[in-house]
Amino acid sequence: MIGIGTDLVELDRFRATLERTPGIKTRTFTQAERDYSEAKNDPTERYAARWAAKEAVMKAMGVGLGGVAMADIEVVKDEGGAPSIVLHDSAAAKAAELGITEWKITITHTESLAQAIAVAL
Repeated sequence: MIGIGTDLVELDRFRATLERTPGIKTRTFTQAERDYSEAKNDPTERYAARWAAKEAVMKAMGVGLGGVAMADIEVVKDEGGAPSIVLHDSAAAKAAELGITEWKITITHTESLAQAIAVAL
């Protein structure tokens, strides 16, 4: 194991952030993540969960916000529907530098919070 990261996002606070800075969606989330989130009744829940996952991945890599581009960390669903991580560009390079070859991720949300835990192997 190389690292573990976790993050917790308050939905009301994140909703206010999305309303105040709508450009954050295109800077932070891939087109596929935006399409998935916007197709739901409350897109904020999905955006917040993905934000938490991206931060958890960065923490597992030992870097903070800005250590890699958030849009270079993509949350996707595997064949069974479970969340998984695909890294691009700066995030893929950092993971390769650290010797990370596999990720384990769990994401959950309630009406008020979104949480993610990432394990880098």
